[in-house]
Amino acid sequence: MALFSVSPSVLSSCLKSPPNHHVKLSNTSLPSLSRRRLNSFINKASITSAETPIRRTGNHHPNLWDDDIIKTIQEHQYEDSHYKERAERLIAEIKDMFNEMPTAKSGKSCAENAFEHLVMVDKVQRLGIDRHFQNEITQALDYVYSYWNDCPKDLNTAALGLRILRLNRYPVSADVLRHFKGNDGQFLCPSSLSEEEKIGSILNLYRASLIAFPEENIMDEAKAFAATYLNQALEKNNISSHLLREIKYNLEYGWHGNLPRVEARNYMDIYGENRSWTELADNKEILNLAKLDFNIMQSVHRRELEPILRWWKDLDLDKVEFARHRHVEYFALACAYAIDDKYSVYRSDFAKLCALTTIVDDVYDTYGTIDEIKLFNEAVKRWDPLPPKSFPENIKIAYKAFHMGVNESAQAAEKTQGRDTLPYTLKVWEAYLNALTKEAQWIVDGYIPSLEEYLENGVPSSAYRVTMLQPILTLDAVLSDDIIQEIDYPSKFNELLCLSLRLKGDTRTFKAEANRGELVSCISCYIKDHPESTEEEALDYLKELLQKRLKELDWEYLKPDNVPTISKDYAYNIGRSYQLLYKERDGFTNSNKDIKDLVTQLLLEPVAM
Repeated sequence: MALFSVSPSVLSSCLKSPPNHHVKLSNTSLPSLSRRRLNSFINKASITSAETPIRRTGNHHPNLWDDDIIKTIQEHQYEDSHYKERAERLIAEIKDMFNEMPTAKSGKSCAENAFEHLVMVDKVQRLGIDRHFQNEITQALDYVYSYWNDCPKDLNTAALGLRILRLNRYPVSADVLRHFKGNDGQFLCPSSLSEEEKIGSILNLYRASLIAFPEENIMDEAKAFAATYLNQALEKNNISSHLLREIKYNLEYGWHGNLPRVEARNYMDIYGENRSWTELADNKEILNLAKLDFNIMQSVHRRELEPILRWWKDLDLDKVEFARHRHVEYFALACAYAIDDKYSVYRSDFAKLCALTTIVDDVYDTYGTIDEIKLFNEAVKRWDPLPPKSFPENIKIAYKAFHMGVNESAQAAEKTQGRDTLPYTLKVWEAYLNALTKEAQWIVDGYIPSLEEYLENGVPSSAYRVTMLQPILTLDAVLSDDIIQEIDYPSKFNELLCLSLRLKGDTRTFKAEANRGELVSCISCYIKDHPESTEEEALDYLKELLQKRLKELDWEYLKPDNVPTISKDYAYNIGRSYQLLYKERDGFTNSNKDIKDLVTQLLLEPVAM
């Protein structure tokens, strides 16, 4: 069995033919690339070193972050001691707020008490400051869970509690929502609520419905109802600006394409617009801490970015012009969920390995000939520190940087794990490169596999595993081999993360890749299996398949097991960060739009205090 494979159970359930797919082939069913043009690409990729190859390129836009970024990141620093002292005072005050929340002895009903606890937890989590209050959050949610099955709840409390308890790994059933579903399919709110209060309840219902497990039909019903209700509310456009903004944000980002620091930055503005919210003294203090904490950590992250920029230049990676230069973007993604100061090594490791993986991907996908690709594989298997002499200079640069980066990452992991993890890591890289080689050979041969064959190879070639494993090993959790296998191969958790990335990525990249001569994708393979289907039907099928796999992934992520929470959280959030990159387009390739804005927001622009 290959190191990477898709289990028969996953693939067999993936690849059942959808009903009513027998529709005439439209003119746009397959990515438009003529056979003559494809043969031209194949011939160019096949030229040996005896001739000068005419190489394919992705025509990627250049690095967006020139030397002037250094000047920018050295401004507006928030690491002075008086900022940290102020933050500590606010943290202490908010801990007091947690301790003063009502209990069973307060005279209030258990439903009222539970709602207050949930709202407090929700605020600090949405604003990205929950890491300061882990003990307080645990105590609050233990209290809520102890009364969860006994006290009556309204829709707002039920939806809020279901989402928060589930995400914090309390075993709660989605059946709690059935109490609020009428015979007409509507979910019911108390008639005494104002229009905006009803919308707020339905918004919480929508957010809860996104954390769904397989076969939870009530969650599908809740999502469909809530999405329709919220979109209708947007069309009426007669609600407050902060609520309007909150609805748009949640509908756009959902859960799987969201990240903690992105959400926090948006909710600072959403809450800041809500005067009735900020007029409450407790809320004002929470918002002040969120802004201050964001700016303090942004200063930390800026300081960490400087050595990454030097690393890029020192290794001459700026001279590898055929490849995507995305080291800054990857670092910003790491900062979007790995917030804490103590995870500096993780952030740096993740950014460097992702940047190197992208360059290697561009060697295999476009620039390298099939002979060079095979030589690259052989050099990695021997773990040669120097590249083959026949490589052109830019691939030599890429290979040297790759070799050094993997070694340095292994050394960082050894400090945490107390053992050499490089042999294990190299097996992971070999499997990834073998998968890329197979895809390159398909291009040379003009071969389009079945969807099952494509996904079996496409899961490892998604690159999730090689960008996840080494950074995870630098965290402050020692992982034995059997625990590693619960988040890495052969776990279903890892398999579903890889598969979801492959499915999401192909729906965003297949047209651009086809124009470069890369005809093989989930879409073209599906159409090969179902010749009378259209491109639109293939996309619909794959999107539906992705949603099913994401539900399975959420169960694998949130179910109880022996994996340290920090390791599993970060492994899962890497997957969410890639989903975010593919939210609107291929953000790996086209980072000059929303991803550029993300970098600016997270790394360059402090929050106005």
